Amino acid sequence: MSTAVNPDTGDGFDAPTPSEAYADAPALRREMHKVMEIGAVRDGRRSGVVTGPPAPDAATADRVFLLRRAALMDRMAVEDPGAGARGAAVRAAFELAQFDRQHPQMTAGPHGPMSIEFDPSQRPYVRQEYAAWTAAGQPGA
Repeated sequence: MSTAVNPDTGDGFDAPTPSEAYADAPALRREMHKVMEIGAVRDGRRSGVVTGPPAPDAATADRVFLLRRAALMDRMAVEDPGAGARGAAVRAAFELAQFDRQHPQMTAGPHGPMSIEFDPSQRPYVRQEYAAWTAAGQPGA
């Protein structure tokens, strides 16, 4: 008998549930503002320095942005699982997974971004990586 998988709850995936992965995450509104600020500075839409210690390199900074954005989108989709929120979460998760395929040394969880474990959704992969990133003290943030 196969287990049903549900990216919204995490059921059927070998990854933390949303409540486990995001237990210590900042409040949604605060994180949304922070991710938007990082994205604006990163993309050159806004000059300024993102607060916090500098990332060791551009790839690390890119990954932290992609991870935080994917986690934010996933959290928003869990809170309001409408089609628009789910679609945004899936796109952000796949973008992180694509980046991680190109930079496998940056992944931290037991399952890589190409793992069959995360088919048909990369959202549990985001939770796995966010939980590992948080447990490691948020390196590069």
